[in-house]
Amino acid sequence: MPADTNPSGDIFGGWLMAQMDLAAGNLAARIARGRSATIAVDGMTFHKPVKVGDEVSLYADLVSSGRTSMRIHVVAWRRNRYAEESVKVTDATFTFVALDGEGRPRPISDR
Repeated sequence: MPADTNPSGDIFGGWLMAQMDLAAGNLAARIARGRSATIAVDGMTFHKPVKVGDEVSLYADLVSSGRTSMRIHVVAWRRNRYAEESVKVTDATFTFVALDGEGRPRPISDR
């Protein structure tokens, strides 16, 4: 939406990063079977702008997991609403930690 843009009409990178964090968080919650939190984001570079009205598609995949943490890679693509071609705009790896009811790290295998 226009409120999420700079004066040139490009979507703010922070908005896109938030959407990527939500996509990664959905996968983390399924893997952890509960609450988890983002603790790091690695390697984000913006290759192309996203304009108002573009369709944004996000794809998240588990890269690795440890006892309490998960690394999830997210790729963002944009498509002009009047075109067929999609263009990769950025990707990054998000690290999440599974949390217990008190907000402390817990093993992923816990339910």
